[in-house]
Amino acid sequence: MIVIGIDPGSVRTGYGIVRGKEGAFELIDCGIVRLSSRQGIPERIKRIYDELDSLISLHMPERLALETAYVNRNPQSALKLGQVRGAVVALAMNRGIALTEYAPRKVKQVLTGRGGASKEQVSYMARHFLEIEEPLGPYDISDALGIALCDLLIEDRVLPDMKGKRGPASAGRSWSEFVRENPGSVIERFQSKTE
Repeated sequence: MIVIGIDPGSVRTGYGIVRGKEGAFELIDCGIVRLSSRQGIPERIKRIYDELDSLISLHMPERLALETAYVNRNPQSALKLGQVRGAVVALAMNRGIALTEYAPRKVKQVLTGRGGASKEQVSYMARHFLEIEEPLGPYDISDALGIALCDLLIEDRVLPDMKGKRGPASAGRSWSEFVRENPGSVIERFQSKTE
């Protein structure tokens, strides 16, 4: 299963394309569609649509995972983001690709076990799942990869004992139980000498 994750933005849109098979993940491609804030929003939307369309033609993902909109204090930014998201939704529908949307807190919860995790933690876990040692670059990329990984983990039921539900907690299980039952899936915490 190949999933393209999209972290939409009106100046930078991150994308991450991941293949998932039997609980293993492979990075196919990732990057940013960079736009000039000097361009009008219609030109930016067209470029985002065209570049993502080219990536879809090249890699043939079966699903598109998109970050949901969030409330922004700046109404103009929120409107622009909504327009970009609309273009991505239209692209998925035009290409016949299954579309799923995830709230940022859900992505963080699935990847790190904590909905309030930092961008650094999401980036670290994306690298861990994809077995990448070097940094991924801007957070737009790691966020997009996190969205794709979240989709694979949830939709393909990679999380243990999900019983058709969305995550260990909703299945009546705790993360403590998961850690006890799956010690090989846990990243050891490194302690500093002062601890």
